[in-house]
Amino acid sequence: NMDIIPLSKFYSGFWIDEPRGNNAFSFEDRVNKRIYVPPLVEGPLDQLCLGSAPAFIEIADGQEKVCPGLRRFLYNQTQGKPIFVFDNHNHAFFFWYAAVVNRVILPDSVLVHVDQHLDMRRPDFYLNKGSDLSQAFQYANYELNVGNFIEPASHLGIFQDVRQINSLDTFKEPLPEGFVLDIDLDIFAPIMEYIPHDYKVACLREWISRAQFITVSTSPFFMDQAKANLLVQELF
Repeated sequence: NMDIIPLSKFYSGFWIDEPRGNNAFSFEDRVNKRIYVPPLVEGPLDQLCLGSAPAFIEIADGQEKVCPGLRRFLYNQTQGKPIFVFDNHNHAFFFWYAAVVNRVILPDSVLVHVDQHLDMRRPDFYLNKGSDLSQAFQYANYELNVGNFIEPASHLGIFQDVRQINSLDTFKEPLPEGFVLDIDLDIFAPIMEYIPHDYKVACLREWISRAQFITVSTSPFFMDQAKANLLVQELF
């Protein structure tokens, strides 16, 4: 079990108004200049609900796209393992880091990353080994973004291997035991519909039952959030 009280002290609900982390995308060209990171609470996953504050803002096709995220991030333990559900994917880094600090997952684990994107860009710098939770929190929120949060986890030795699940062929590959499962719900986005919905759900349900630790991103910019919410209910 993880004690989320120290984690919820960091995730208490706050705005990022500097061009840092996810708020750096197209910052100079945007009218809206700040994004919201909601509080983390413990509760059943059917309590997941949409927020109205912008979680991600980007210029797409010449238009400013303001994407609301979740009202709250959720932590749940009912499946006998820690499950964290959040909107922007870089928050996974902090929850992985906290899990290692709490000895919930062992270093050198295998990450099974289910996502239409690789998310393997390198950050500007890496977090120092031995950093405390406060430093890891600042790093995840103000230095990392949705595309570069896996490399720094591997650099720290949290993961010794990353299995990318982003195609029909990779869904069919056998997985090792004792893995950390990381799901981006944009694997269900329209561009990924060539992989049958029911097949993806069946695979993910099996992997959820086998994983030792689970993180789930609802991906506001890449995925309709109402559909993402329904998918969480379907998967869990």
